[in-house]
Amino acid sequence: MRTDKIKILAISGSTRKSSSNINLIKAIALLASESFSISIFEGLTELPHFNPDLDYGQVTEDENVAAFRKQLRDADAVLICTPEYAVGVPGTLKNAIDWTVSTMEFSKKPVALITASTAGTRAHQSLLGTLLIIESKISSATQLLISAIQTKLNSDLQITDEETLDKVNQLIRSLTEIVNGELPESGLLPAPLLN
Repeated sequence: MRTDKIKILAISGSTRKSSSNINLIKAIALLASESFSISIFEGLTELPHFNPDLDYGQVTEDENVAAFRKQLRDADAVLICTPEYAVGVPGTLKNAIDWTVSTMEFSKKPVALITASTAGTRAHQSLLGTLLIIESKISSATQLLISAIQTKLNSDLQITDEETLDKVNQLIRSLTEIVNGELPESGLLPAPLLN
């Protein structure tokens, strides 16, 4: 049984400094403070537009891309909290993930995905499909759709909705199980079939 904290790299799909998704990450950090050490990735807007012609695998000329990839490799797991923009995944978040496809930082990496927005269903399904096709380790219990997030989180970084709090705590437990190898492969979501 591990005694050190699980290192989590948290990524907010919102670029707003005090967005609901950033605050949700901070709320989760407080809830899981005994078992998780959460660092928030701050460089989403510093990543260049993805261009396959500039992607040289493990070696890249862009220091921001290299730093992002290293942070992913060093993390035990990844927590993504994102809103839905225009019925889709925020462009900056998708751009960041695109920079990892050739180098496979998400492959076999435990991931928790929370879409917290006004609605969020379509963005959640789209991003979940992307994460599964790049071989992230996700279970049904490490993904969560939270609608009307602004009404469920207060300024003290407390999740005020009891059902949401229960689901977030279950997500924390399930992510811990995946990191510790306590969840059998059969409990993970399969990658979608491509036509």
